[in-house]
Amino acid sequence: MAIASIAVFEGPPPTYDEFLTALEGRLALVPRYRHKLRTVPWRIGAPVWVDDPAFDLRYHVRRTAVPAPGGGAELRQLMARIMAQRLDRDRPLWEYWFVEGLSEDRWALISKVHHCMVDGVSGTDLYRVLFDLTPEPSPPVADEWEPAAEPSSARLLAGAALDTALIPVREARALGSAVRHPRRLVGQTIGTARGARRLATALPPASPSSLSGPVGQQRRFTWLRADLDDVKRVKREFGGTVNDVILAAITSGFRALLLARGEVPDPTMVPSLVPVSVRAPGEEGIYENRVSALIAHLPVDVVDPVERLAAIHAQLDDLKQSNEADAGETLVALARFVPYPISSFATRLMMGVPQREIVTVTTNVPGPREPLYGLGRRLIQMIPYVPIATTVRTGVAIISYCQEITIGITGDYDTTGDLEVLARGIETGIAELVAATSPGAVAAVSAAPRAG
Repeated sequence: MAIASIAVFEGPPPTYDEFLTALEGRLALVPRYRHKLRTVPWRIGAPVWVDDPAFDLRYHVRRTAVPAPGGGAELRQLMARIMAQRLDRDRPLWEYWFVEGLSEDRWALISKVHHCMVDGVSGTDLYRVLFDLTPEPSPPVADEWEPAAEPSSARLLAGAALDTALIPVREARALGSAVRHPRRLVGQTIGTARGARRLATALPPASPSSLSGPVGQQRRFTWLRADLDDVKRVKREFGGTVNDVILAAITSGFRALLLARGEVPDPTMVPSLVPVSVRAPGEEGIYENRVSALIAHLPVDVVDPVERLAAIHAQLDDLKQSNEADAGETLVALARFVPYPISSFATRLMMGVPQREIVTVTTNVPGPREPLYGLGRRLIQMIPYVPIATTVRTGVAIISYCQEITIGITGDYDTTGDLEVLARGIETGIAELVAATSPGAVAAVSAAPRAG
């Protein structure tokens, strides 16, 4: 459950020690990077963040190099190997990999952070903290960090007992707030109930296909690039959002993959988890996980690319109106009012159930619109990575940077040897939608009869 990205920079690369020094000068801006998790004895309380008294920056920042010729294939293989390794649970849950040996005088930084520390939005915002808006590096920030002593087991047990004892207090405060704002309570209750009902109806098992099934530990990884202006042109011509256009292209990719495997696409074959940020404006810099989700069925049965886009737009618009994401956020929030052993057991029980209702994950995170620099070198590409687990054999992550969109695709090693078919299918889907915006194509689409 680590999320990751690759930041590719123009060269020449700095030395490893230069990079360490620059990163050390920014660590005070990301306190969580020097925290580790401690488990409460007998798991009677939630794990807690504590300072790591043995924090060693050199342990977390690893130096590596890709073999010649140092192109995309070598970087993809390196990323897949790194993401197949489990983060050390006894240390802060992050790693940076300083990558040398890239062709065309480039170097890269692979960022790997556990999802419990950040979500996609806050993970992307970390780039703005660690890198600069100009080629001139920022001076290091003041840092007086001294690790606090680790809490004893007895202290952890006492804290967990106190937290459990305070559950009625939190419930009373929540009830008091609700009484003071009855209209808001009624609105939230109705919206959450509507979303929960919609979420429940979205959970029937997907149609059987090769896209879902057990996964192993090893991964495959690839990516493709698209022009943001092309995607925006499609959006202007046919309506919807940039995310709708990208999801329509991803749908084209899964349709191509199914057809290449000799399978007939149907409407319920590719339900996708679509993460949704629930951050309030201004909370992007809070480095923790604040995300809910929708479940969308990708219309892989629709042949025409423009009709696929229309189907995606209509479905996502309906999902947004249904309060499904609010229901998911509420279910997570309710855990604060339940003793930890109960909520933990329920979570583990759910994770043990085959996830037949979710076949893939498609997550879109807006990245910086302005160019960033690392030690004076321009960041020229950001490549996202999304984890997969249980029976989800593929995951798709999208990030925009300046005027480019990069789509990273994760696959299970043993069952997605044809991952490039999915990537090329997504490229074709974007190209078809862009071609449909030409004057002649638009006229033909407008004149074509529509199914009821």
